[in-house]
Amino acid sequence: MITSVFKKSTIVNYTLIGVLLLMFFFLYQKSGSLMIHSEPNFSKTGTNILLLLSSFFMVNFTVKKNNLTKDSSYTILFFLLFMMISPSVLKDNNLLFANFFLLLAIRRLISLQTLKAPKEKIFDASMWIFIAALFHFWCILFIILVYISIIFHVSRDYRNWLLPFVAFFATIVIFMVYALAFDKTWIAHILSQTQTNFQLDYFTNNYQNMALSFFAVIALYFVFSMVFSLTNRPQILQASYKKMIFGFLIGVTVFLISPQKNNAMLLFTFMPLSLMCTTNIEYSQNKMYQEIVLLLLILGSFFSFFSQL
Repeated sequence: MITSVFKKSTIVNYTLIGVLLLMFFFLYQKSGSLMIHSEPNFSKTGTNILLLLSSFFMVNFTVKKNNLTKDSSYTILFFLLFMMISPSVLKDNNLLFANFFLLLAIRRLISLQTLKAPKEKIFDASMWIFIAALFHFWCILFIILVYISIIFHVSRDYRNWLLPFVAFFATIVIFMVYALAFDKTWIAHILSQTQTNFQLDYFTNNYQNMALSFFAVIALYFVFSMVFSLTNRPQILQASYKKMIFGFLIGVTVFLISPQKNNAMLLFTFMPLSLMCTTNIEYSQNKMYQEIVLLLLILGSFFSFFSQL
């Protein structure tokens, strides 16, 4: 029954997911405001809503434009459910900016499979990644995904290997000029993020620990499912699915080494994992399996969200 609601991409599905996103967003914002007795920041709230809606649009556009999934709305549903597991991401302005720019980069890297204008796509993706790193430094590791994409599609042209360096220097020059002219503290802010922290001792309550454990179980199941079923997927899409697996692993690495760690750092894994969950559901012919998996994810996500309010 649940799968029948989201197995098609309709305006009703998109509206439902959008309404749920806004509802959970304001519930979490209200809960946080009550706890610290702070006045609402309407500018930041509006920016975060715009970033969230843009991110959902970008995720949906990427998977549909490149035919990575069937005509369903599962991917953005899973994207929403993962945000519910880590609701602190809903108020983290820097992470939302960083993730949005990473989604722009992933869109360009996925579209490399067409082999149209590869140099422009490599440069664009690299620059988006370096811009994302300005908001969360360790997003710079996603440049590895650019070189993985080059290996998959356009490795023979040596100029493609140099384009990320060109994008890096272009981003650095623009950033330094802006920082020196308007706000020098940005430089110190970036440098402060270059530290690492491998400890997982940030939990303020058991529910955050449970949410992380629940997410880890989900991730392990769907990643291994994708890895072991990869050869059964259409040949033309296998490179894109491999990029999503690598993208997920890079996102996990960013989470593990980030200095100021919390569950919100998992945001960078949500898009690739949402795609893997979607393909697992869509390629299964067992309706009962589809219903059970989706129901468990929804119940677990709802419990994680409301327990962390």
